[in-house]
Amino acid sequence: MAASKLVNCLLIVLLVNIVTGEVIRKPQLREDNEDDEELNSEHDPGEPPPNDFLVRQTINSIQTQIKRYKCHSCEPPDCSRLTTCTNAIQCWKSRVRESSGEESVTRGCTTDSEQLPLICRTPSVTIQHKRQASGQFQIDCCVGDYCNDGSFPELPPLYTENVNPYSDSFMYGLKMVAAVLAPVVVLSSLGIMALYFLRRYHRNRLCTESRLDPDMYYATDDLLRATAAGDSTLREYLEHSMTSGSGSGLPLLIQRTLAKQISLVECIGKGRYGEVWRGVWHGESIAVKIFFSRDEASWSRETEIYSTILLRHENILGYIGSDMTSRNSCTQLWLITHYHSLGSLYDYLNYTSLSHQQLMRLCLSMANGLVHLHTEIFGTQGKPAIAHRDIKSKNILVKSNGTCCIADFGLAVTHFQSTDQLDIGANPRVGTKRYMSPEVLDETADIYALGLVLWEICRRTISNGIAEDYKPPFHDVVPSDPSFKI
Repeated sequence: MAASKLVNCLLIVLLVNIVTGEVIRKPQLREDNEDDEELNSEHDPGEPPPNDFLVRQTINSIQTQIKRYKCHSCEPPDCSRLTTCTNAIQCWKSRVRESSGEESVTRGCTTDSEQLPLICRTPSVTIQHKRQASGQFQIDCCVGDYCNDGSFPELPPLYTENVNPYSDSFMYGLKMVAAVLAPVVVLSSLGIMALYFLRRYHRNRLCTESRLDPDMYYATDDLLRATAAGDSTLREYLEHSMTSGSGSGLPLLIQRTLAKQISLVECIGKGRYGEVWRGVWHGESIAVKIFFSRDEASWSRETEIYSTILLRHENILGYIGSDMTSRNSCTQLWLITHYHSLGSLYDYLNYTSLSHQQLMRLCLSMANGLVHLHTEIFGTQGKPAIAHRDIKSKNILVKSNGTCCIADFGLAVTHFQSTDQLDIGANPRVGTKRYMSPEVLDETADIYALGLVLWEICRRTISNGIAEDYKPPFHDVVPSDPSFKI
C-alpha cells in the first residue's frame, strides 16, 4: 500500500515539474534565443540534464518525508543474537524450511524502497508437496517500531509419507509366490477334475457290466452249497473254484468278482513265479501277485496257507483274496495282499544303511513273525504249525513303521500235532539254494535261513560310523546262482 502511494506521488511531481518547465521555457525561447544557446554551450555534457536533477531531488525529498522505524534484527538459523535495525521502511520476520527438513528463523528490516518487492512482495511457499525439492518459507512484513517482535510465522506440518522399506520386496515376493502357485493350483484343479470324471466313468462302467452279467455280481443257487466242516473244506473249495474257473478263497461269494474290481497300475517286481503289480481296489493300493499258469500248484498252496484260520499276525503279510482271471486270452492266477511301498528287505538293504535301533526293530519283528508261523495253536479253531521253507530277504517285506512281515508261502508245510500229520503239498518247487540249510528239510531249516538274513541286516548296520555295502550270504564263496554241487 505504501509503495503504491509512493509511485503516485512520484508521478504527480514529475507532471508538475514538466508542466512548470514548459511554461517557463516558452517565453524565454521567444525572447532570449541567444541566452539559451549560451546556457547550452556552457552546460557540462558529463552532468545530468537540469530536468533529471530535479527528478532526483524530488525523489530524495519524498524519501526523506517517508516515516522511518526501528526493527529487531537477528541472523538465522536460531536468531539468538538480537540487534536493532534503524532507518527502516518496513520490518519483517520469516521462517524457512529447507528441502532436508531443517528450519531456520530470522528478523530484519528494509531500508531501501527498491528492496520492498524482493522481500515483502514475494509470495510465500507454504503448500504441502509429497516431494518438496525447493523447501518452504513464510515472511510476515509490518510497519511500526519493533513490530517484528513476537513469535515467528508457522509453516504447515512437514509431509511424511508412510513408506514401508519392505513394500517393494514384499510385493515382488508376493508376485513370485503368485506366479508359482497359480500354475500349481490350475494343474491341481485339472487333475482333480480328470480324476473325478475317471472315477465316474469307472463307476458307470461297473454298473453297466453288472446289468449285462448279473451272475458275476450276485450270488446264485449254485454257489450256495453246503460242505461238511473239516480239514478238507478248504481243499474242496479250491478244487471247485479251479474246475469252474471262478476265484478261490474263504469269502467265495465276494472273490468271484475280485479281479474285476482291481485296476493294475504298475509292475513293481518280477521273479520265477511271475510278476507283482501295484493295484487299486476301493481307492486303496494293494499288491497283486500274478502267477504263471504253470505255477498253479504254488498259487493253490499259498492261497491255502493264507486262508488258514488264526494265521493273521502283524508280522505276516496281510491276505485279501485270490482269483483266477483271463487277460489277453491267457489265464492268470492272482493273489491279492496288502501293499508295502518300501518293498522287500533285499531292496531296502541295498539303498539304506541302518542304525542299531532299526536293526533291533527289523530283527525282532522278523523273529516274531517266524515264531507265530512255527507255533501251533490248539482249540476249536486252532492253527497248525507252519514251516516256511523259503526264508530269504526277498520274501520279507519292510513296513512303513520299520518292522517286517513274512511273505511267499508257496513252499510252506503244515503239521498237526494231534494227528502227527505233515502236509507238504503237491508243489514240485524247491527253496532258494543259497538259503538252504544243510538239513534242507530238517526242523531247523527256517532258523538257519533266518540266521543268514540276520547276517545281511547286521552287515548294513552302522558301526563306528561305517556301514558295509550290501552283499548276499556266501557272496565270496558261491556264484550268483549256486547249484547243489560243492
